[in-house]
Amino acid sequence: MFKGIYNGKQHHVSDIATVLSRAWNAGVDRIIVTGGSLEESKEALAIAETDGRLFCTVGVHPTRCKEFEESGDPEKHFQALLALAKEGIQKGKVVAIGECGLDYDRLHFCSPEIQKKYFEKQFELAYATKLPMFLHMRAAAGDFCEIVERNIKKFSGGVTHSFTGTGEDRDKLLSFHNMYIGINGCSLKMAENLDVVRDIPIERMMIETDSPYCEIKSTHSGIKFVKSLWPSKKKEKYDQESLVKGRNEPCSVRQVLEVVGGCKGINDIDQLSATLYQNTCRVFFPQDLDAAANALLAGRHESQ
Repeated sequence: MFKGIYNGKQHHVSDIATVLSRAWNAGVDRIIVTGGSLEESKEALAIAETDGRLFCTVGVHPTRCKEFEESGDPEKHFQALLALAKEGIQKGKVVAIGECGLDYDRLHFCSPEIQKKYFEKQFELAYATKLPMFLHMRAAAGDFCEIVERNIKKFSGGVTHSFTGTGEDRDKLLSFHNMYIGINGCSLKMAENLDVVRDIPIERMMIETDSPYCEIKSTHSGIKFVKSLWPSKKKEKYDQESLVKGRNEPCSVRQVLEVVGGCKGINDIDQLSATLYQNTCRVFFPQDLDAAANALLAGRHESQ
């Protein structure tokens, strides 16, 4: 059985029970709901409390870092994030600080100076809570890696998710001993992307969907490796047996697995999924790592 840990953005849908059911049936084991602002992080925690398999992050996305200063009291805003993270840890639900980082593709939302200031500030959240980090890097590898290097001792580990960078960017991230690289549909668009992904060691990779975004489209280079398909319909004609056309879902993490396996020439997809699952447990669920490994090993023995 494929075991997956899906990471996805919050999205308010009336059919959330159906979406989750489809994910569990596809082999998704846990879902991490990402927070992108203080308010979103509160909502993420509330969602995570509705199911034992749901978890969340607390943090501020680079495109929304202005909220620190727009709050009128940046330090008070920081303390509110810290209090929320501690509350979520106590409830067994908050597993990372993030989504935070740098995004120079969308500077109309937030200037580089503000982004850098509050990206660095959020390492203090990780240090105070002893949580790993869920990171965002878009067209900002130089500044991003400089800030990570300066704060490398403040966080236990992390993943730079939705990676779309160059081979040079990949190698710089891999030079940080505690950093993993997260792959989703946005990472698999072009032949050049597949070339970069091919040389990410499996032991340093995670997979995700970033739902409702970053689906693998028919125009993407990676589509030739996709085997798992679900029917989809336009939202106007939606029914519960189908996905909403253009809206990514947690179940499609299986497709990401298939493309990674295909572009790397890996035939044993179950072993690949087991390794990726353990990578994710190692960072976000270290207390469950031995149990997860034993369960996967037992499952392989039963199938032999």
